[in-house]
Amino acid sequence: MRRILRLIALLTLGILVGVIGYEAIMAVRVFRLRSQNPSSTSLIETRSKEAQEKGEQPRREQVWVPLDRISPNLQRAVLAGEDTNFATHHGFDYQAIQKAWEQGQKEAAREATQEGEKDDDDWIPNLPDFKRGASTISQQLAKNLYLSSQRSFIRKGQEAILTVMIERCLTKRRILELYLNEIEWGDGIYGAEAAAQHYFHKPAIALNTNEAAFLSAMIPNPRTVFNPQINPRRVARRQRIILRGMPYVRLR
Repeated sequence: MRRILRLIALLTLGILVGVIGYEAIMAVRVFRLRSQNPSSTSLIETRSKEAQEKGEQPRREQVWVPLDRISPNLQRAVLAGEDTNFATHHGFDYQAIQKAWEQGQKEAAREATQEGEKDDDDWIPNLPDFKRGASTISQQLAKNLYLSSQRSFIRKGQEAILTVMIERCLTKRRILELYLNEIEWGDGIYGAEAAAQHYFHKPAIALNTNEAAFLSAMIPNPRTVFNPQINPRRVARRQRIILRGMPYVRLR
């Protein structure tokens, strides 16, 4: 019995040491982001493996630029679409969590009773086309940089820890800069500069409000659901909503 208890204690200690060691390594990696840009991300590596498994050559269009070289229109549009309280929260938007839950309940009821209203612009904010999750930009950055896309309590726990590290080690300006440079904007297209060049043949600094809202509308799923070549009307609807919200967004 003592031997079993000793083994359990050693196993627990080993797991604890492993977790502490992993978190220490991740803390160092996050701290380095203050002055260093990541050479790659978990998301980019995942897309590369997916392409290789299909026998395709991985694509990667990405040009890192400082935040000053990204149009304030795009900054404001992304915040309007993804994280309206970015400037004031500390990594987790509890107000958005509550709203996401309430919106989910309302949508479930509407799907059962108002199926015919899907083309009514007055009802657009409650459509799946503009369903924004409760994940903040800091949480999305943590996931895209370091984690898999698998849904599990362990991954969400890792995401939460990394989000706290990101918020404590980096400024809001740096978090937004990293996010806008690594986010996916289509098959093999990463970052604002590559997206601006690909879709509008201009640098990210030159994007106007309509172009910025268009790119922001794609963010939730740029390869399928919000791919403008596959679902142009869906992208256009979300673009209109983002345009209406942009004037009310505080950058910092």
